[in-house]
Amino acid sequence: MTIRRIAALLAAGALAAGLAGCTSAIPAATNSASSGEGAKLTGTVTVFAAASLKATFTKIASEFESANPGTKVTLNFAGSSDLVTQITQGAPADVFASADTRNMDKLEDANLIDGTAENFATNVLEIAVPPANPASISSFADLAKPGVKVVVCAPQVPCGSATETVEKAAGTTLSPVSEESSVTDVLGKVTSGEADAGLVYVTDIKTAGDKVEGIPFTESNSAVNTYPIATVGASTNKDLAKAFMAAVTGSSGKKVLTDAGFGAP
Repeated sequence: MTIRRIAALLAAGALAAGLAGCTSAIPAATNSASSGEGAKLTGTVTVFAAASLKATFTKIASEFESANPGTKVTLNFAGSSDLVTQITQGAPADVFASADTRNMDKLEDANLIDGTAENFATNVLEIAVPPANPASISSFADLAKPGVKVVVCAPQVPCGSATETVEKAAGTTLSPVSEESSVTDVLGKVTSGEADAGLVYVTDIKTAGDKVEGIPFTESNSAVNTYPIATVGASTNKDLAKAFMAAVTGSSGKKVLTDAGFGAP
């Protein structure tokens, strides 16, 4: 073999070795935690969500954990205004999902949200009555009849704010026997027989099944609640928080929400 031939073989071998080294370095960079691409998700993400999201977010969280072994979703449900107060006071949350944009705006104005909130669903009110409908409710105006025990959400809660909007649109003023801090509390008053009727969301009635009867009313269209979701600025696991948000706003999350009766944002 000539000297020229040996030199050529050595050069080719060196070039191949160099290319092999470069090829093996690319996946390492792509899969690194700093790149955020292809990295395995681990740890716990704490989600603060509006009470009306309990059924859907519980399902989405379960699916998320199954798809991402090594992760855990901790859920905290309450009225959106109560959750805002908790976050403002330093409660450890990674994700916040509100039943209205007004409460999300409070956190954004206080610079407690990372990035921009994303709207992911809508909801409207419906009248919930016990299966026997003892007060013979058939319209929103019927809720104002003497002797009717109606329960609503407090004004600072999204469902309460929506109730006030509907009252103005309908020209009907209600005299509730109680104002609750969450829509699930309103539903509880109806299912327990403590109220003749309550104003809750369409999704709550669907979730309740045969425990209540739902009565739609046209005035509800005047108060459509939009649900936004965002990563909390103080989150200690923002990669996982953003991944959970993507699960909510993605195709699988949308299906869960749609099946539960939520509308598109």
